[in-house]
Amino acid sequence: MENSKDNRSFRWFNIALISFTAVWGLNNVVNNFANQGLVVIVSWILIMLLYFIPYTLMVGQLGSTFREAEGGVSSWMKELSNSRLAYFAAWTYWVVHVPYLAQKPQTILIGFSWMFKNNGSFVNQTPSYVVQGLSLIIFLAFVWMASKGVTTLNRIGSIAGIAMFIMSILFIILGISAPFITHSAIATAHMDQFSTYMPKFNFNYFTTISMLVFAVGGAEKISPYVNKTRNPAKEFPLGMILLAIMVAISAILGSFAMGMIFDAQHIPNDLMANGSYTAFQILGNQFHVGNTLTWIYAFANILANSAALAISIDAPLRILLNDADSNYVPAFLTRKNAKGIAYNGYKLTAILVSIIIIVPALGIGGMNDLYNWLMNLNSIVMPMRYLWVFVAYMLLMKQINNYKSDYVFVKNTKIGFGFGLWCFIFTAFACILGVIPKADFAANPTSWWFQLALNIITPFALIILGLILPVIARRNQNKLD
Repeated sequence: MENSKDNRSFRWFNIALISFTAVWGLNNVVNNFANQGLVVIVSWILIMLLYFIPYTLMVGQLGSTFREAEGGVSSWMKELSNSRLAYFAAWTYWVVHVPYLAQKPQTILIGFSWMFKNNGSFVNQTPSYVVQGLSLIIFLAFVWMASKGVTTLNRIGSIAGIAMFIMSILFIILGISAPFITHSAIATAHMDQFSTYMPKFNFNYFTTISMLVFAVGGAEKISPYVNKTRNPAKEFPLGMILLAIMVAISAILGSFAMGMIFDAQHIPNDLMANGSYTAFQILGNQFHVGNTLTWIYAFANILANSAALAISIDAPLRILLNDADSNYVPAFLTRKNAKGIAYNGYKLTAILVSIIIIVPALGIGGMNDLYNWLMNLNSIVMPMRYLWVFVAYMLLMKQINNYKSDYVFVKNTKIGFGFGLWCFIFTAFACILGVIPKADFAANPTSWWFQLALNIITPFALIILGLILPVIARRNQNKLD
């Protein structure tokens, strides 16, 4: 049995490094630069100060308070409220992964295209129905592998994740240093002027903040590490502040590097899909290594996304079903085969993801528009699970006298409640405004309205399905009784 010293061996810098690799990646830089250009640098500073730091510190207190909870936010809700809200928290955590799963096959296809063709023609020239047909085949193949208990990709994914992290840091170093070492031209004009970085806080700007929230969200992954630090009350907040500094530096320098490589005043339409590959290709040419960097990044990206696809088919479903209340989750969903696989849960996942893959191809013509739309849909839907973190924290502030914690974010419960309420409102605000399509309305009004309809219908459909399952569960229970 491990002693307490072994259990509390993490220092504040360990927490920061582990958390950084878990929540950050190069795509966060590329996607938000594509949405905002160089003004995203100021946006990163604001999102870190006003949202990310309080978010992570709230997660720290929740994780420290409920150190034995294995279900994450659903377990927190069960302790603080009731089984009904715990079910909805677990359901939300699972169902927001549906659009995420629908996009992973696209990302894998783009990676293979760059490995073998060395250009972005696959994104810009392939019809959406072809891409979605291939994506459906890839997704169903991964569902089949996951249902057989294949775990090899999970292990490979850890190595690929480290490689992606290294490539992200390498991108920043090469991107910033290229003009000074290779004397290459800086793509964006007036990068020495403050006005280049100042956002215009108008309606269009606020429709893009959901992507920022999506980028910095997921801090609940950090909660298991709170009680592994030597002194949670001192070391955990230090680790989280260092994490915020590391993320901010990576985001700012990464965005600055993007501005040197791409003209922020004329951002390519395919930057979300092809931007990271194009950037490595440009840097490879500037440093006279050809497409080597692009190939390495593509290979690591394929492996990392394959592992993420395999894990995300199974892991969120386990959180929903492993501790499922029979009053809310129908028994047929929790049935498992000899390998411990909830096969009906897999079928439900396959059906929902297949719908998200197939339906958009009926109204969104090109692969690039489809990729951009699905990425923005993820930025609308995925932050919905963060809302439960803030609800849990507000409930904890109301019941603080009933719980003990090695780490406390703020001692004043009213101020703590205010932080939880602020982050809840900000997240909901970002999700709601995020439904406005980022596509050019004038170029294709029909596609724009189609995307708007899907952005509104998809979250509501997923929520309604979550309301229907308890009704089915109760009917089944009544029949058994």
